[in-house]
Amino acid sequence: MTHKKPLIALTPYFNTERNEPYMRPAFLKAVQAAGGIPVILPLDLTEEDLSQLADTFDGLLLTGGPDVHPFFFGEETQPNCGNVCLRRDHLELSLIKQMMDAQKPILGVCRGVQVLNISLGGDIYQDIPSQISSDFPISHAQPFYYDIPSHTVKILQGTRLAQLAQCDTLKVNSVHHQAVRRLAPGLTASGYAPDGLIECIEKPDYPYLIGVQWHPEYLWENDAAAFQLFSSFVEACCQSR
Repeated sequence: MTHKKPLIALTPYFNTERNEPYMRPAFLKAVQAAGGIPVILPLDLTEEDLSQLADTFDGLLLTGGPDVHPFFFGEETQPNCGNVCLRRDHLELSLIKQMMDAQKPILGVCRGVQVLNISLGGDIYQDIPSQISSDFPISHAQPFYYDIPSHTVKILQGTRLAQLAQCDTLKVNSVHHQAVRRLAPGLTASGYAPDGLIECIEKPDYPYLIGVQWHPEYLWENDAAAFQLFSSFVEACCQSR
């Protein structure tokens, strides 16, 4: 009997100016290279649809994209908050709950780590440059192309990230102006940028839930830790059946 690859649900990016969803090929390539089958989700789904998806798919990958609406974490809109996609906010917040109820693996990237934290009761900085002061500001919106690291991440020992990376420090890329602020109950921060911002979260008492602020989908071909992140996620999806 042929071994069936796990089906991985990917939430789509969304172009707020053109009002249309899309997907960056880097995510598809990374999931396929790790042994999974990536499937891009539509935005408009009912709760019944989401329940069926949670039963059908073996894991959920939350991709990058526009800002999350501040109302979802109990705040008024800060002047430097970017545009939002309410359809995607509703989709992801509902789907996270459905997938967690089914104990399915979840990986969040960039916006994905932020929405994971929000969904479980935490919050985020709406705009890093205007809300955080630093003696030596780190470039979280890097001047280089995505496949070139721009800052480091200090890994906390004893975490899933430390187990995957097999090192103390990662060199990562960075393309974001929002970030995790107050951790949701039950989550652990497992990586920090030099300026103290949380770069990785995980849930120790859950089969597999991890979110990273950087973009490993552009690094995995030349970075073992980035590839191991996707490989471990796909492997967890195999075991979730």
